Amino acid sequence: MCWSCDKRSKQEEVEMDDRKKQLIEEFGYYEEKVSPENEAYYEAYDKTLMLWQTVYHQVYVPTSYGEAHVVVSGPKDAEPLVLLHGMNASSTMWYPNIKALSKKYRIYAIDYLLEPGKSKVTGKVDDMEQVMDWYTQVFEGLKLKRFTFVGASKGGWLALNYTMRHEDRVDRLLLLSPVQAFAWIKPGAEMISNISYAISPSKDDLNQMMSGMSVKADQIAEEYKNQYLEGTRSSKEDLLIVKMRPFSDENLEAVSLPVLLLIGDQDAMNNPKTIEKAKEVLPRVEAEIVSDAGHFLSVDQPEVINERMLGFLDQYPVSPMDGED
Repeated sequence: MCWSCDKRSKQEEVEMDDRKKQLIEEFGYYEEKVSPENEAYYEAYDKTLMLWQTVYHQVYVPTSYGEAHVVVSGPKDAEPLVLLHGMNASSTMWYPNIKALSKKYRIYAIDYLLEPGKSKVTGKVDDMEQVMDWYTQVFEGLKLKRFTFVGASKGGWLALNYTMRHEDRVDRLLLLSPVQAFAWIKPGAEMISNISYAISPSKDDLNQMMSGMSVKADQIAEEYKNQYLEGTRSSKEDLLIVKMRPFSDENLEAVSLPVLLLIGDQDAMNNPKTIEKAKEVLPRVEAEIVSDAGHFLSVDQPEVINERMLGFLDQYPVSPMDGED
């Protein structure tokens, strides 16, 4: 497995091997379960995972709705961060951020059950309450009593939804360009491009769609683009997306934990009103606009986003008592 294209010393290689062995001892060997129709996507997924410039381990967590696929990285005893990706993006979207986050934190990146990724749905999932219950089962399977959420785009909406239901399990909430959380998404050229791509996915449409979401689309790794295309070609649309609506002021005002909200200055799904709304209703929020960034914040400005997230986590440390029942 390739950790990165950088040259590493023998000592670094030994340390990586030791960390990999520790992950295997903790979670057991990973056994890929691939159906013939998913082989091309899984191969593309694994190629993108090779961009993760750190040690990782893949884990399947059984639930009553199917198996959750989780990519784990970082020290065993470190504070846990749960990463929820954007729509159709899968956990591999975190490739520009994982190395920085996993140095100090234990990372659990979860593939959403109803979209392209390696999670497998077997039970019936037809409402958002079941999705939230699925996440709870995943957290229990991972033995996570408390954690901090990092959610991007749709993952931000899901993280905020879960936090409102189970704030006793969440320490902090980091939202990167969340959709539909504070205001309705207004149809625009980017939305039309997304719809066109979803109806008939092609490489040209993918590039056009990503150009509307990112100010640096040409810098998105080709491995990731190929995986994204392969996934959306064979996936079914998540019909629960129609249930994603802006949260009420009353529900937002009840979120008492620290929240970091970041959007791009060229975000197709958000605008300054998102920041204004968040500051108006969330009791403990730091909300900012990131320059020279679109909706794909963590790709457009990875160094800025990584530094801001880590700074926020340091600013609101979790005491040992906070992680206990």
